[in-house]
Amino acid sequence: MTTDIWAWVHDTHQQLAEAGHHRLAEAIYALPGHANEGRDDQLDAVYPEAVAAARALGLPWVEVYLRHWRMQNLLNKRHQGEQALPEAVDLLEFAHREETVGCPQSVCVVQDFAICHARVDGPGYVPQRLEVLGETLARIEPGRACFDCLSREYSDALEDDGRPADALSHLDTAAARIQGAGERLSLHFHHSRAGTLHLLGRHQEVLDLLDTAERAERARGHEPDESDVRWGALLRARALASLGRTEEALALLPERAEAERHADLRQVWTSTVELLVAAGAQENDAELGTVLAGWVGYLDGTGSHRPCVDLLLAAGRLAVARGARTVALTLAATGERKLAQLVRTEGVAEEVAALRAAAEALPVPELPVPADELMAHLAEAEVPYETGADLLSVALDRYQGVQAGASELAGVLAVVLDGLGHARAAADVLWQRLDADPGNEQLTGTLGQVLIEAGDAEGLRRLADRLAATSPAEAHWIRARWAAAEARWAEVLEQCEAILALDGSRINTRRLAASAATALGDHATAQRLYQELLEHALPAEDVEEGERHRTVQEPDLWHLITAATANRDWAVVRSTGARIGIEFDEPEGPVDEEWQLVTVRATRTNGATADLPALRTGPATARVLPVLGDDLTLNHGDVVVFAPALLEPYPAEDAPEEEREGWRPVFEVLTLLDPAGFTTYWIDGGRPTEEQWTTLREDLRRAGYAVWAYSGEQYRITDPADEGGTLPGLYAALGVPPTASAAEADALLHRLTGDWPHPLAWLDLAEAAGADTARHEGIVERYGL
Repeated sequence: MTTDIWAWVHDTHQQLAEAGHHRLAEAIYALPGHANEGRDDQLDAVYPEAVAAARALGLPWVEVYLRHWRMQNLLNKRHQGEQALPEAVDLLEFAHREETVGCPQSVCVVQDFAICHARVDGPGYVPQRLEVLGETLARIEPGRACFDCLSREYSDALEDDGRPADALSHLDTAAARIQGAGERLSLHFHHSRAGTLHLLGRHQEVLDLLDTAERAERARGHEPDESDVRWGALLRARALASLGRTEEALALLPERAEAERHADLRQVWTSTVELLVAAGAQENDAELGTVLAGWVGYLDGTGSHRPCVDLLLAAGRLAVARGARTVALTLAATGERKLAQLVRTEGVAEEVAALRAAAEALPVPELPVPADELMAHLAEAEVPYETGADLLSVALDRYQGVQAGASELAGVLAVVLDGLGHARAAADVLWQRLDADPGNEQLTGTLGQVLIEAGDAEGLRRLADRLAATSPAEAHWIRARWAAAEARWAEVLEQCEAILALDGSRINTRRLAASAATALGDHATAQRLYQELLEHALPAEDVEEGERHRTVQEPDLWHLITAATANRDWAVVRSTGARIGIEFDEPEGPVDEEWQLVTVRATRTNGATADLPALRTGPATARVLPVLGDDLTLNHGDVVVFAPALLEPYPAEDAPEEEREGWRPVFEVLTLLDPAGFTTYWIDGGRPTEEQWTTLREDLRRAGYAVWAYSGEQYRITDPADEGGTLPGLYAALGVPPTASAAEADALLHRLTGDWPHPLAWLDLAEAAGADTARHEGIVERYGL
């Protein structure tokens, strides 16, 4: 049995590809990159099909591998805790069955189990983590890469137990064993050791270690990747801030946007910022507080209970430091709630209590005006949100006896708290007030929106159930909006249809239902709903102030055009287009004109997006220009329907002239309208002269073919006449129309390129044509293609 995971991956990939399972083979290579780089959407697109294929083919080792890399993404990039715990436990059991225990990746599943428990409550699960990690480390060789990973996890468990000195000793022993086995320490290992040194207060050693480790990595010819560079900069910034070298720390600290994009940076980034704030080198403002509150809410939602408490304590201390009383109290309340979800609370419970005491010790502000005048004052004086939250809290406490006023104050306070990133606390304010004022529709509407933003599924169910008896349409509307937030489009449509059965005049309900139908690819239903929307909308002259949503708006007309285009209802396309001033070349029939060059954004089979140049042929159609590979379901000449909304904004007025002149609108592909039927084959070899290339393209176009070059100036191939020399290369896609056979295309290429000094190879086309492939194989070998 091999213990080299990547040798096994290479062999498995090759076997799957040779057996014709190309998508699974591709997923095996792609998944680790998606997981490690945080390409969540692409991973989510690839994973379900890949794991289903592995199960269907009876490949349990491949299933272990795929599930492990998904867990690495869920735990390290999305910081899931309790959400991922059932899968972590199940995967550990699956990876140690008789049919899977020999898989090289099965050992790594132990790491997933340990990380997941650390996310839920690292200190609380120290015994379980040390036990499973220690047992596994005892039975694997130090020369295996997973020995490095598991040693770091063991050290993390010791740190969570308050034993950083023991953690450092463990890392040093592990390092000696790894190096004794002839292996080098990973950069991740050095980063882990730097974290332990930080806990021990040995900050200069952190800097020295990082410098030495990165020099060694480069000396081996391994340039650190973007993730390693980010981590190295962040660890240096924290060490420098700890040493009081704040200017150097600020220069290295990643931008806040980087921490926003990469959840794994947030804890260390926050602790570094807290050090800089304490030194007076970083501003402690409400914007920082809102960002941290959002991160706390994210961890709360993923069930990463201990990291959530650690982060909220830092956010709370910063709130106290800037005098934000209500925000600090809100964070303390969140901490008190989270304590109930921890296994081990000693130490941290005292910190939460200290935060509560510090928040309560902050001065309670005096109201500048009577409570019933406060909201007008806040609007007129443009009071900052945190100050407004403090004043509103005081007013609400004093105004509870006056129902209407208290409800209005509660609604505004909830909006303010939500704007500060405390959606759950905002919901709590609204729930409390709704119990006292149960029929208040404005409170109900605000609560529904806040619960959706908080991702509080249980709260939304509770609210919808509460409304079902007295306001069934509103209950359905809550459920529809929640389903839309989670892209459960079939449920959105179902809930909206239930509302329309109760009240057929609703306009926004039809808008949402039509959007859901479009997302489901049900363009006939979408068209019907947009046409009904036009019938039920109020005439513009009859609309009162605040009723704009009840009139037909231009986006509604564009969406109707899009749906009608997908349904080939050209009469509706033309009549609706006329309403917004579109002039067509012909008065009737299909719209197929030449408007402008645009970009259409399509989704690849691996979940990534591709921006494709296209010719716009109508209000919502475009013809794809490039010849494309099998990672896209589109190809040259295909006419697609696109959504009307621009995906990229127009360049700013002060943008460079070349940027404004070169700008093209970008639209999202909705569906394929007219397939052109082209088949793609690849050609490779020596680059011809510009004249030869132009002639080839024109001759192919006249014959009904298409060609698209993918290689650039950097593409070089071997020069067989000059040992060690290279030639400019050409790598291009040939589009063969449905009216031509592979044999005809093969013959045409021979005729058009046969006299070129450096021949082209088209091995896949020759195979499809049933031609002799020896010539192409020889070109591939001679030119190193």
